[in-house]
Amino acid sequence: MAGLELLYSCVASSITTSQDAVVCFIHWEIVKSGYKCLGTGDEPLHGEKKSELLPAAWNTNKELYTLRYRSNDDKSNLLLKAITVDSSLIFNLMDSATDKVTDLTVSVGDYVNETNLHSFESVYKNIEDLAKRLNSSLLPAVKLEGSVRKETREKFTATQPQPDHDPLCIPTRGSPALYPPHWTDPLNPFSAGRADLDPFSGTAEGMIVDPLRAGFPRSGFDPSSGIPGVLPPGAVPPGARFDPFGAVGRHRAGPDPDHLPRPGYDDMFM
Repeated sequence: MAGLELLYSCVASSITTSQDAVVCFIHWEIVKSGYKCLGTGDEPLHGEKKSELLPAAWNTNKELYTLRYRSNDDKSNLLLKAITVDSSLIFNLMDSATDKVTDLTVSVGDYVNETNLHSFESVYKNIEDLAKRLNSSLLPAVKLEGSVRKETREKFTATQPQPDHDPLCIPTRGSPALYPPHWTDPLNPFSAGRADLDPFSGTAEGMIVDPLRAGFPRSGFDPSSGIPGVLPPGAVPPGARFDPFGAVGRHRAGPDPDHLPRPGYDDMFM
């Protein structure tokens, strides 16, 4: 409860009832939530200044306490009222921006030692339980308002265009490319398909199917040396794409349909 002891010491001389001590504690919890006190009463007065301290004559009326607060960023105002009913205090807290109202009923004797009002070390009891009730019942409106403003700021920041980001640029300016281009040379996007335009480029980035450049293992057959009985040497330029026609070599692999003529025919083509 850092700061509460200093606050209580400042107003200890004016605290005369247990209700005063409870209101002092509630005031400090609101201040901790990001607000400062403006003054007493329902209507603002000229020349009011925000302060963490309780204003003068804050506990003149023991039947009805009325305090006004403003957030540190001046975007929200709160009105706190505490009504004395027998040995209890009924608190009402209204946010003027949203008209949201929360309330809490406190049994004064459960949290204040009436015989030790001027000794901070012994005036409060079960203080952790009271703080827990405040945060769950009375102060959610205060905390919710602050979280909504924070969330709004974060959404606004997230939607602003970043100066170094261009989704249409590859790679992204000012940072390494997350997804590198698929072509081999990123400085020359037209290198894709180079093998189709330049057979001697030594690349394999073509789109035309070439059985001799498909990347599959093959024998050392060189079409430029010629095919006996089919192509003479030099008919195929060195390094040119060549799609073999017929069977390469003198011996065919597999059966020849002419080996099985129809019955009664020596040669079906004669």
